[in-house]
Parts: sequence; structure tokens; C-alpha cells
Amino acid sequence: MAIWCSNGPRVAGIVAGLLIDAAVGDPRAGHPVALFGRAAAALERRLYRDARVNGVVHVAVCVGGAVALGVAAERVSHPVARAALTAAATWAVLGGTTLAREGELMAEALEDGDLERARERLPHLCGRDPSSLEAPELARATVESLAENTSDAVVAPLFWGAVAGVPGLLAYRVVNTLDAMVGHRSPRYERFGWAAARLDDVANYIPARITGMLTVLAAPAPRRALAVLVRDGHRHPSPNAGRCEAAFAGALGVTLGGANVYGGRIEHRPTMGDGRKPGVGDVRPAVRLARLVGFAASALCVAAVAARASRKPFRT
Repeated sequence: MAIWCSNGPRVAGIVAGLLIDAAVGDPRAGHPVALFGRAAAALERRLYRDARVNGVVHVAVCVGGAVALGVAAERVSHPVARAALTAAATWAVLGGTTLAREGELMAEALEDGDLERARERLPHLCGRDPSSLEAPELARATVESLAENTSDAVVAPLFWGAVAGVPGLLAYRVVNTLDAMVGHRSPRYERFGWAAARLDDVANYIPARITGMLTVLAAPAPRRALAVLVRDGHRHPSPNAGRCEAAFAGALGVTLGGANVYGGRIEHRPTMGDGRKPGVGDVRPAVRLARLVGFAASALCVAAVAARASRKPFRT
């Protein structure tokens, strides 16, 4: 029999998943993450109490189920089937192609001066209330969302896929989805969502910093991007989002941050960067930057998994 590598199906599966995401992006209906979200919401209705322990149980059941599913996928004996399952998992957890498309749609709407269309599209990128936003604030929201979601939708899942294969891919997407569902500060989720929010902070700690450094490397002016990242990356309320946004601010030569409205609640974010506020003309460059960072992260992930595969030969 030919010599095969234990990580060979993982390499092939991740590459195939990346290609599928690049070709088709997210489905319009029936996305696996949306299906998980409905299941997690049903479990929340059964478990909810205004207590941290209930939130911990909710997270443990959801993440534990994802890890178990991932382990089962990697124990499939046939290498082709295992590669196919890895490809499906990789495609399901990635969102880079759809993120870039949404950025381009926002750019088109803003360039056309169609504020109504831009306001309708903004919820596809972030939870900010778009109803009273004018073009400059819509542009800023888009750039900030592209920066943060490049980490959440591309770099972080690929990082955990390289570290832990299918279990890492699925577990990360579950953690990130739970944070979006229950991890935000509100009277209902102040205690119940604590575990989801803290686990998401941990899961994104390294990927956010990788995103920041890849942004610096992809920037037209790397020294400026690095300077802003080092100086301002810690100023954001999130321990992770600030690294991504500061690097994008430096790379694009703009200033990010300011007042954001979420469901009637105003949050004042510290500013990051030295340039002007972003405008309509900065959205497409931000999309291009997000794509470059995603390409770099994909290459690093495949290289890391392939390097591990080359060290683990066995005969089949």
C-alpha cells in the first residue's frame, strides 16, 4: 500500500473547504450555523435562569456536542470520507467570501448615494442601529466590521482548524455563535451570557493578534499600521477586536472608533488611528485588505497542517 499521512485528509479537506467557500460563500438558506443557532436557542429556553451556572451548562453542552461531532468525523476510517467531512466543516465555519461580498454591496450602495439600501444592508455586518446613520458613519461601521469579522470569520476558525482539526473548527464556530447570541451585555444575559463571552475572548485572543500582524504585513504602509496597532490596539473595550480595528485603521490611514448605537444603547469607543474619519472611498480598500488577510491566513493554515502531516507518516 502507498504511504499516506495521518493528517493528509485534514490537509486535503481544509484546502477543499477553502475553495468551496471562495467559490460559493454561504448558502442563502439552511446554513449549518443557523441550524445550530436554532438548536442553541431551544436549549436556552430550557436552561435559562439569571445565573452564571446555567450559562456555563448551556455553553458546555453546546461546545461539548460540537467537539464530539468533530471527533467522530476525524475517526472515520476512510481517508476520502474524512477529507470530505473536513471540507464540509471548513466551508461551514468560514465566512470570508460572504463578508467581502457584503462589504462590496455596502460600497456600491454608498457610492450610489442610496442610504436606505446601505442602512438595510448594515445588519448583515454588525448589530449597530443603522436607522439614523449617514454615509460617513455607515462607512465607519463597515470598515470596523470588516476588521473584526476578518478575525472572527476567517483567521480564528482557520487557526483552530490548524490546531485541532474538525473539533477545533466546529468548537470555535459554536463559541463565536454563542457569544453573538447571549454574550452581549443586557439585563437578560449579564449573568447567563458570562461564560459564552469569556470563552469567546479566550478563543479569539491569539487569532486577533495574528489578524493584527497579518494586516500590518498586507498594509500599504506597514510601519504606520504597526505603530497604530501597538499604540491603540489595547484601547478598545474588547480585548481582541481592538487589535484588528487598530491595525485596519493604521493600514488605511483613517481613525476608527466613536459613538455606536445598539438597540437604543449608546457606547462610546476610544478612537484608534491618526488619520481622518473613514469615508465612502475607504470601504473598497477595506474589503481588499480583508481579502488579503484572509488569503494569508489560509496559506498559513494549510502550511501548518501540511507541515504536521509530513512528520506523521504511516502505512495504510
